[in-house]
Amino acid sequence: MAHTEILLVKPVEGLGGEGDQVKVRAGYARNFLLPRKIAVPLTASNRKHVEALKKRRAEREAHELNGAQELAKKLEKTSLAFAVKTGEGGKMFGAITAQDLHDKLAASGLPIDKKRIQLYTPVKALGKHSVKIKLHADVAVEVNFDVVSENPIEVAPVEAPKPVDKFKEFERPMRRERKPRRE
Repeated sequence: MAHTEILLVKPVEGLGGEGDQVKVRAGYARNFLLPRKIAVPLTASNRKHVEALKKRRAEREAHELNGAQELAKKLEKTSLAFAVKTGEGGKMFGAITAQDLHDKLAASGLPIDKKRIQLYTPVKALGKHSVKIKLHADVAVEVNFDVVSENPIEVAPVEAPKPVDKFKEFERPMRRERKPRRE
């Protein structure tokens, strides 16, 4: 299990950002990172190149943070409402998922990656709900949304319980008659 040290030229999810010196498996570096120009081998000349990469990385991260903060301000002002079909007693048909939230946000002009919406279980109830959207490592915002019925809710009629006869409860059921045996 050979490892090698490389310098990342582009950010890699779960590995590091541009300008980072990381230790990875030799095959991963040789077969994936180096051919795609995502990383360069660790040499003296490449170490000098790292300073420029770190400066570019700092500028990019500052730009991403500013963009995420601006988007967070817009999202805080946003209110979403979903009209769903309901059945007897206000029971929903289907559920509201992260894809539904993504579509509604995209329709309102807020381009957000679906992976950033952290809705762990689909919403299956009417009422007010909230979802966390993680825009950046340092910026997360709670977005509130309402789930309402598009048709009037009909309350299911509740039947009154039948009175129970005290003595019938303890009465034994009659035995079935047995069929006569064939001889």
